[in-house]
Amino acid sequence: MTNIESAQRAGAKADFDAIIIGAGFSGMYMLHSLRDKLDLNVTVFEAGDGVGGTWYWNRYPGARCDSDSYIYCYTFDKNLLQEWNWSERYPEQDEILRYLEHCAERFDLKPDIQFGKRVVEVLFDEDTELWTVRTDKGDAVTTRYVIPAVGALSTANVPPIEGLSSFKGKCYHTSQWPHDGVDFTAKRVGVIGTGATAVQAIPEIAQQAKHLTVFQRTPNFCVPARNGRVDPEVTRARKADYDGIRQRIKDSFFGFELNFIPQSVLETTPEERERQFDKMWDAGGFAFWLANYQDMFFSKEANDVIADYLKRKIHSVVNDPAIAEKLTPKSYPYGTKRQPLDTNYFETFNKKNVALVDASTDGPIEEITPNGIRAGGKEYPLDIIVIATGFDAMTGPLKNLGIKGRGGRTLAQEWADGPQTYLGLAIAGYPNLFTITGPQSPSVLSNMPVSIEQHVEWITECIAHMRRNKLSTIEASPQAQDAWGAHVAEIVNSTLMPGTNSWYMGANIEGKPRRFMPYLGPEGVGGYRRKCAEVAEKGYEGFVFRSTGQSGAMHTIAAE
Repeated sequence: MTNIESAQRAGAKADFDAIIIGAGFSGMYMLHSLRDKLDLNVTVFEAGDGVGGTWYWNRYPGARCDSDSYIYCYTFDKNLLQEWNWSERYPEQDEILRYLEHCAERFDLKPDIQFGKRVVEVLFDEDTELWTVRTDKGDAVTTRYVIPAVGALSTANVPPIEGLSSFKGKCYHTSQWPHDGVDFTAKRVGVIGTGATAVQAIPEIAQQAKHLTVFQRTPNFCVPARNGRVDPEVTRARKADYDGIRQRIKDSFFGFELNFIPQSVLETTPEERERQFDKMWDAGGFAFWLANYQDMFFSKEANDVIADYLKRKIHSVVNDPAIAEKLTPKSYPYGTKRQPLDTNYFETFNKKNVALVDASTDGPIEEITPNGIRAGGKEYPLDIIVIATGFDAMTGPLKNLGIKGRGGRTLAQEWADGPQTYLGLAIAGYPNLFTITGPQSPSVLSNMPVSIEQHVEWITECIAHMRRNKLSTIEASPQAQDAWGAHVAEIVNSTLMPGTNSWYMGANIEGKPRRFMPYLGPEGVGGYRRKCAEVAEKGYEGFVFRSTGQSGAMHTIAAE
C-alpha cells in the first residue's frame, strides 16, 4: 500500500467519533462531556436495560453506598448539587439508581445509549486507525475513540466450587440479583463469603430466613456505618459550601473530607489513642480506615495497636466467645483489605437462627450437593445459596471486552501477568483507547465519583487537544508505561498492602497473578490529579501521537 493509499485509509469516515462502553457513573458523564462539550457523535453500549452500572446490577438485600451521599454524586453541575436531596447518609441502591435515572433525564442521555447490548470484541485497524466494536446483538460499528467505562467491580467472581450445577434449590450471585427480589421466608439459606457485600446482606437475610448459615473463608474487620437521616442543618451547610467541599475532596488523599492524623500511634498514650479510636468508632464510616494515625499502613507494630481495638469490639458485641474468635481476623493487618461498613453485622451472629461455618476451624467448603453445601465433612441442607464472593476486580471487566490493539495484540494475553498501563488511563499499543478509573489509577482506593470526574475531564481535554492539533491517534509509550508500573509497585511495596491476600492483589481469583492493581500514590487522589495535569501541561508527556500531514505521510510525535 502506498503512502497516499495509507493516508486515504487513515482518513476513513467512522460511524462514530467515540464509543463508550457502559452507562454507569463514568459512562454517563463521559457521554455528556464528549457530546455536549465537544459536540462529538457518540454512542454508548450498555449490557443492561437501564442506566446505573453497578447500581443497576447489584440489588441484593442491604445494598447501599458506603461513601457519604453528599460526596457520592456528580459535582460538575452546581444546580444539580443544590436541587437533589439524599434521604440518608448512605442511600440504598434504589435511591442511587433513581438519582442516576434523574441525571440521565436531566442531561438527555438516553437517546445516545444503546441498551441491552454487551460488547464482545474491540478491534483496532492500523490502516484506517479506527476501532471496530462488536456486540452480542450483531452490531459492528467503527469509531475513532473507544472509552471503556465498565467499572472496576463488574465481572462477577463465581468460584469453581464442585457440584454447583447440581444444587436443586435456588442460587444467586449478589451482583446478578433478580430485579423482583428474592423471598427468604421460611427458607434455609447459605451465604458464601464475608466481604463488604456479604456484610451488608447477611443482617437483612437473617431477619427473614428461617435459618441462615454463613460460610466464612477469611473474617473481616468491620466498622459501624452509623447510617441514618442527615440533620437538615448539616445538609444546608454542605450545600452552601459545595465549592469548598468539591475542592477539598479533589485535593484529598482518598476523595473524602478525611485526612490522616499526622502522628504515629506509637507516640500516643493508651488513654489518648483510645479516646481517638472511640471518637472515630462513634462517628462511623470510613474515618477509622482513612483518617487514622498516619503510620497505620506502614508499621506492623502501629497497625497491631489499631487492630487490637477492633478485635476487642468484636468480642464485646458477639455473645459466644468461640463465635467471636472465629469472626476475629488474625492473618492480615487491618486496612489492607477493603473496609466493610456494617449495620448489626456482628450482632446478627447472636441470633438463634444464624450459624457460622469457618473454613479454618470447621473446615472449608468441599462441594455443593443437590441438597446444600458440604464443608468439613458435614452437609448443611439449604433451600437457597447466596454467592457473595465479589468480583474479578479491575482487570476482569476490561479483559472480557475482547480488545485487540496494534499487530493483533490481545489485551487479555498482555495482561496475563498483571495490568500494564500509563496513569491507569492508556495502554501502549492500544491507540485512542482510554480506560476510566483503570488499573494503576486511584480507582477503588478512592471515592469513585471524584476519580471518575477527574478521568472524564482529562480525557475530554485530551481529545479536544487532538482535534485542535489535527492529531489522529494517541497512545502511551512503552517507556512511560514501564516507568509508571515501576512507580506504582515501588509505592505500594513500602506499605503493608502486598502481604495480604486481597482482591486488590487479585488473590480472590484462582490463577490470577498477584499484583497490586490500584494506585496508592504518595499524595493520593490529589497528588495523582496534579500528576495527570502536569503530564498534559508538558504536551502529554509519556504519550505518542500520530498525525496526517498535508503530504499524506504519517508523522509520529513523541512527548517523552
